[in-house]
Amino acid sequence: MSHQSTADLPARERILAYVAERRAWFLVLGVVLLLLGVAAVVFPILMTVAVKTLLGWLFMIGGLVQVLHAFSTQKWSGFAFDVLLGALYLAAGAYLAFVPMAGVVTLTLFLALMFIVQGVLEAIMALRIRPTKGWVWIMVSGLVALAVGVLIFVQLPSSAAWAIGLLAGINLISSGWAYLFLAMEAGRR
Repeated sequence: MSHQSTADLPARERILAYVAERRAWFLVLGVVLLLLGVAAVVFPILMTVAVKTLLGWLFMIGGLVQVLHAFSTQKWSGFAFDVLLGALYLAAGAYLAFVPMAGVVTLTLFLALMFIVQGVLEAIMALRIRPTKGWVWIMVSGLVALAVGVLIFVQLPSSAAWAIGLLAGINLISSGWAYLFLAMEAGRR
């Protein structure tokens, strides 16, 4: 009797075999996303300010690196532009990092668009793995992300105060459950 390789298995079985082999990683991802989601739902305004502040610090670090780069390469023709871009990043980053609600509406609009794109991509991924048990949870996650994105967008600008934290939390919980269910389904094979 010959041993059948995973390449010879049908698509559904290959996907389940792959997930089953890496089941622990899928479970860890699901649990981490769930915990982050619960924290974001419990503290939505804190999460909104934390995300915005982190983005501000990232911009400031980028700006500092840009300015340092400019002064380490002063003789090239882009020196002035490097300094100006670095200063722009530093100023925008400081504004986001140190003014509590600054930039939240813009960040909320970006989040809404990100959720809409995520929802579409997860729905496409679910359709691609559709013969696999558990595909429906990825589809549900995609539909939730799409709904969250549309809800944030429709409620702007009032959604800016709560949306980033609360809806990001709901989305993280949905994604966490999807990966947990996919891992559990693979474990049943």
